[in-house]
Amino acid sequence: MARNIYGLDLGSYEIKVYDKRKDTIWKEKNAIALVKEREIFAVGDEAYEMYGKAPSNIEVAFPMKEGVISRFNDMQFLLQSLLKKDRQFSRGAEYVIAVPTDVTEVEKKAFFDLVIHSNARAKEVNIVERAIADAIGLNLDVEHTNGLVIANFGGETTELSILAGGGMVMNRLLKVGGMAFDEGLVNLIRHRHDFLIGRRTAEYLRKNFGVFTSDAESMLPVAGRDLITGVPMQKTISITLARAAMKEPLLDCVRAIQSLIDRTPPEVRRAIQKNGIFLTGGVASMPGLESYIEEMVGIPTRTALEPDICSVIGIKKIIQSKELRKLAYSMLDENYRWMR
Repeated sequence: MARNIYGLDLGSYEIKVYDKRKDTIWKEKNAIALVKEREIFAVGDEAYEMYGKAPSNIEVAFPMKEGVISRFNDMQFLLQSLLKKDRQFSRGAEYVIAVPTDVTEVEKKAFFDLVIHSNARAKEVNIVERAIADAIGLNLDVEHTNGLVIANFGGETTELSILAGGGMVMNRLLKVGGMAFDEGLVNLIRHRHDFLIGRRTAEYLRKNFGVFTSDAESMLPVAGRDLITGVPMQKTISITLARAAMKEPLLDCVRAIQSLIDRTPPEVRRAIQKNGIFLTGGVASMPGLESYIEEMVGIPTRTALEPDICSVIGIKKIIQSKELRKLAYSMLDENYRWMR
């Protein structure tokens, strides 16, 4: 029987997996709950449900930090647990892993080591840059494009990449993502209302407000704690507060996109103005974000149909196509001999 192949997109807050044998894509939270920092209590969605609500002896940790693996052993255990959990996990499988574009080769190798040295006993591990996987997931002709921009808005980072002629022209990893928006909202509500909400509540506000599209009078009730009385209560938060909290992080993203485009060769820049900017990643699903980017940068902007799983859809296509397989590479190649 042919070996199974898994495609992995390891985000800061969510893991997306493609299982070739079952031809399915599934996702689960990239979280792990630890008792007294040692004993593993829960993983995945179950661990994330405890985030912000767990007792003091249980820590909910996220093994990824700003796009790279920060807690290697926890990440390895978490991935192995999720692959086995209610699924027909097969050892000796092949893996194709999406990696952030603008990180060091050593940080990329950590993704390779994550699987090759685990109980999964991987037969082969190939990596592909996330921007390339995103472009394939968007059905773009990566090899023949003269220039386009991929902006992947993730949980902790925004990956900006300019593709042309089948490869990467320029890229930048911006440490701004959904968490920056949520923390900005938590801090502003605390400052304006002396009212403390959790990050998950801030995430709820971000996802349920039409930050770019709703009426200026829109309000949402949320639970939190009054910092003056110390009493848990509900307060109504206005959309103007959410817009104010997100203004600076969004401007950082716009400035970074514009700066990247300004530094590209003239012929690539002309192609980008024609082909446009493409938004992927979970945060890209915010209604109106593409209109905001287009208005601020002045270049046509479109969002993937399923932005949160666009990268793993691209990995799926790479796995299924012999022609696209060459876009992924192995760190066992001669170029990486020094890392072994």
